[in-house]
Amino acid sequence: MIIKVCGATTEQDVASAAGADLVGLWHAVPGGHANLGLSRLIGVAAAVRRDRRACLVLVTFETDPGRLLEAVAVSGASWVQLHGYQPPGTVRALRRTAPRGTTLMKVLHMRGEQCQEQSLVEAYQRAGTDVFLIDAVTEDGCVGSTASSLDPGAVLALADRVRLPFMLAGGLGPASRERLRDVVAHPRFLGIDVDSAIRGSDGRIRRDRVRDLLHAWREGRNGGDPV
Repeated sequence: MIIKVCGATTEQDVASAAGADLVGLWHAVPGGHANLGLSRLIGVAAAVRRDRRACLVLVTFETDPGRLLEAVAVSGASWVQLHGYQPPGTVRALRRTAPRGTTLMKVLHMRGEQCQEQSLVEAYQRAGTDVFLIDAVTEDGCVGSTASSLDPGAVLALADRVRLPFMLAGGLGPASRERLRDVVAHPRFLGIDVDSAIRGSDGRIRRDRVRDLLHAWREGRNGGDPV
């Protein structure tokens, strides 16, 4: 069970994410609530690397392979999460030039029961994707940290059509594990990606909410989703 805490913007956020396997830092996510410019990305990434308990994930809408490689190099990210709608060619170029051992995770966006990249899934797999992240799209087309939930049956149907391990995002919290028990039992299920549920009213990542999430998903302890 891999647990990713996403959208850290400060060293305190990184400290509050203690226990997570992955910490996501946003870069080139226009208008994103946790977007970091290159200089700030370098600083927060250094805090993740100093911690040495979690791997750093570069989360980005960037499509240009050259700019992507620059961000990977300066941040030291060992995972790259291609959010948005990058074409398979971007994955292929990054696979060819990224440091050896870099994990490439491509997001598959679901609106209702439909995967918007369904026709490209095979091309993404051939291009060198390592992991898919299945996430929800709102009715008005918003992607990323929407707190919108996915239908478990739709997730399973998509998971059965891909060959790669997959993670899950979309409105997840401590109480979500029971609703998604069939997804968790899928042989290629890898873990979850959480943003909104681990934040306080001030928008900061809260250590207690991260702890509750870890307990619920790793140990099967039920808890209430934050309101």
